[in-house]
Amino acid sequence: MIRHLRLIPLLLSMLVAPIIAIAAKPIKPPALKPGDTIAIVAPSRPVDMEALEMVRKGLEAQGFKVKTAANVGKRWGYLSGGDEERARGIMDAWRDPEVNAIFCAIGGSGTTRMMDQLDYDYIRKHPKIFTGYSDITGLHLSIRKKANIITFHSPNSKYVYANSVKDRPYAAPIFWRMMRGEQPQPGAEMTYDTTSLTTQTLCIAPGVAEGRLVGGNLSLVAAVMGTPYEPDTDGHILFLEDVHEEPYRIDRMLSTLRLAGKLDKCAGVVLGRFTDCNAEDPKKSFTIDEVLDQYFKGRPYPVISRFPVGHIEDNVTLPEGALARIDGDRGTLTILETVVEAKK
Repeated sequence: MIRHLRLIPLLLSMLVAPIIAIAAKPIKPPALKPGDTIAIVAPSRPVDMEALEMVRKGLEAQGFKVKTAANVGKRWGYLSGGDEERARGIMDAWRDPEVNAIFCAIGGSGTTRMMDQLDYDYIRKHPKIFTGYSDITGLHLSIRKKANIITFHSPNSKYVYANSVKDRPYAAPIFWRMMRGEQPQPGAEMTYDTTSLTTQTLCIAPGVAEGRLVGGNLSLVAAVMGTPYEPDTDGHILFLEDVHEEPYRIDRMLSTLRLAGKLDKCAGVVLGRFTDCNAEDPKKSFTIDEVLDQYFKGRPYPVISRFPVGHIEDNVTLPEGALARIDGDRGTLTILETVVEAKK
């Protein structure tokens, strides 16, 4: 009996060790370089084919080869093809040995319908750059939870892929430096410099903390609560943004996170832009800033708001899973590690 009892700690350590290993250090995808192949996929709404052609030309002008998923150009209601088609488009790109990075053409709606159809074991064993935002948050969360790969919450489509350094002078250079592994440099830190922007970040709760980034579009984060893909926020820096949602709906979604305990033990919170999240009747509503204050003011961890992430032209690229530091007093966010593996 005593001998059997002695086996219990060993068995528990065997069960817990893989969980700790997965949570501790995410896998970094290889950096992009000229000559690499980028696959454009459409996991959500139908793609504007004219814009896609501009994207293709822009990427080819930068020295990349371009492939498109088979469902690109298709339409099924408000989706770019059926659920299996859209999932297959992602997995075909991931299994293609010529493809080095996967760019989502556009957001919209639909990722939650097919996130359980991806092969996360394969994805984990073959890390690739994966980018997008808005509805693509669903895939960032599922890949983070099931494959533990750093992915990139970044602008979609034409916003950074074509002639964009000129059109998006703030967001595009950050995106491309990160894709190419040019920033941060090994051993260096990268602080997002927002001083040139019209809208400055605000401190809702002071303090300095470190943790790994997780989050994205609030509607998607709230939608996966209670599923196998809900994010782990304890000890993490949670970032949130949204668009076209009235304050009462933002309130409801934040209540979901609060009731699920997702706001209790965060290392910090970065609130991005909540674009066009205004009340239809302002006299009968809180403002969006008032709602955010009600949930985050007085928290025991740092919270900043109006950070340039979301449905805006200056939408910066955030590496999901990367180690970061939030400084509530200064209103800054700093990436503390390289986020891609340099190619030899």
